[in-house]
Amino acid sequence: MASRKESAASGSNPLDSPVKQIQIDGLVVLKIIKHYQEEGQGSEVVQGVLLGLVVEDRLEITNCFPFPQHTEDDVEFDEVQYQMEMMRSLRHVNIDHLHVGWYQSTYYGSFVSRALLDSQFSYQHAIEESVVLIYDPIKTAQGSLCLKAYRLTPKLMEICKEKDFTPEGLKKACIGYEHMFEEVPIVIKNSHLINVLLLDLQEKSTVADKHELLNLSSRRQQENAQRQSRGEPPLPEEDISKMFKPPQAPPRMDTLLIAVHYDLSCTDSNFTDYLMTFWDEVIE
Repeated sequence: MASRKESAASGSNPLDSPVKQIQIDGLVVLKIIKHYQEEGQGSEVVQGVLLGLVVEDRLEITNCFPFPQHTEDDVEFDEVQYQMEMMRSLRHVNIDHLHVGWYQSTYYGSFVSRALLDSQFSYQHAIEESVVLIYDPIKTAQGSLCLKAYRLTPKLMEICKEKDFTPEGLKKACIGYEHMFEEVPIVIKNSHLINVLLLDLQEKSTVADKHELLNLSSRRQQENAQRQSRGEPPLPEEDISKMFKPPQAPPRMDTLLIAVHYDLSCTDSNFTDYLMTFWDEVIE
């Protein structure tokens, strides 16, 4: 992929974002979730490195590894050296080792900070395709994976390079809160082997249709499947209609009468007193 300098030489806009879409392997998502479950406690933030490659305007994230937890007293730990050794080891085993960004967990969506801005600027300044993935474990625990990718806008990159954060400098560059970060759409992709495995597990599932989980008779089917695996005779199928008495339909006449008299009241005001009397009789 051409760099911004090459794009500028060819006549295109040098400030256009080089990344239009992010493709993440399912294994990378599981690694990020596992990292938080093992080292993240409550509001504790976990971070790591994203590895992959760039294909045209698509950033493919194929691997990642976490930053180890360490304290400020651990002066012997060199974060840069640790990353270099990890990428060197991955290269030796023929795994994608190119640095394409980093990830961080968040606590109730409170991830926007000066530290994140400075870190993303350093990544994006060194590698223009870099992104930061934000993983929200609170929302994910509610049943929906919350994983978003962000980059600094070209306007904010220029301000960070000049380090002019004065009100006059921001006003001159027309920088507002809506011009600071840009979200990049994410697509999660699994390998062909994982897709085959998922299809195989789906075929071996005792429940043919997910909607059957809402059917009470599926409980007896699962029990019979377990008894058959143990060599025991199956239990007789129960008639659900005999177990539960169907509810009676609500009366419709009162609703129809109210609707009719409401319509009459809208067309003829002379019936107002009569309708009010009839309304009292219906309620009684």
